[in-house]
Amino acid sequence: MKLLRVGTAGAERPALLDDGGTLRDLSGVVPEIDGPLLADDAALRRIRAAAEAGGLPALDADGLRVGPPLAAIGKVVCIGLNYHDHARETGAEPPAEPVIFLKAADTVVGPHDTVLVPRGSTSTDWEVELAVVIGRTARYLESAEEALGHVAGYAVAHDVSEREFQMERGGTWDKGKNCETFNPFGPWLVTADEVGDPQALALRLWVNGELKQDGNTAEQIFPVGEVVRYVSQFMTLYPGDVINTGTPAGVAMGCAEPKPFLRAGDVVELEVEGLGRQRQVFAAG
Repeated sequence: MKLLRVGTAGAERPALLDDGGTLRDLSGVVPEIDGPLLADDAALRRIRAAAEAGGLPALDADGLRVGPPLAAIGKVVCIGLNYHDHARETGAEPPAEPVIFLKAADTVVGPHDTVLVPRGSTSTDWEVELAVVIGRTARYLESAEEALGHVAGYAVAHDVSEREFQMERGGTWDKGKNCETFNPFGPWLVTADEVGDPQALALRLWVNGELKQDGNTAEQIFPVGEVVRYVSQFMTLYPGDVINTGTPAGVAMGCAEPKPFLRAGDVVELEVEGLGRQRQVFAAG
């Protein structure tokens, strides 16, 4: 299933994109798309049954804002340097263990919302990523196979970063990762059964129409199952938590000088195979 939330910011309603591409209203079936819903097998069965019965009201998608496909996100866990080609372009050694950092849930915006370039920014960068959405509480998981059983679904994430804040201002990476609007998410949450193998998904990103990133999750150093297993050794993952699993090569930081960092007015488009497409116009913060 492709689950999403539509409407003005803060007043989104749950919806479903059916197999024919029609947007359907789910508000008569479930109150929200959030962690409790993803952990409730009976509620998910109700959605499937309603979709198969063909009685869900159609929504007019024209001009309708698409919000993040998940409400009340608990935490956004991010994995750094998780693609062999990205590590090579940045001159970094592939990490022996996953690099973990956190993004605040309030950085999450809709897939087509405006992204703000922070005041004083010189190095705002793009990163297309596969996002994993947790559906069952995960702690101290023993295997990657077990970990995949705790995944509710997948989505597109844009892990926007300010590299000067991240790398040159001291301390941790967090100050370059948590600026306002720095995690566009969606358009859909696609359930794991529909995605199949998460290690065979193409990822692409364009800036002002020019292809910058063209990768595949097969290049991940730590595959999705191992990432979820590993993270569960250090923190408990709850239904509705999100993991951004890293970006392939092609970011601005990896380019020759002068590096083409983002400025107000730039347009970024990105997609992950089967998970939909995002488009953001960047504006001054």
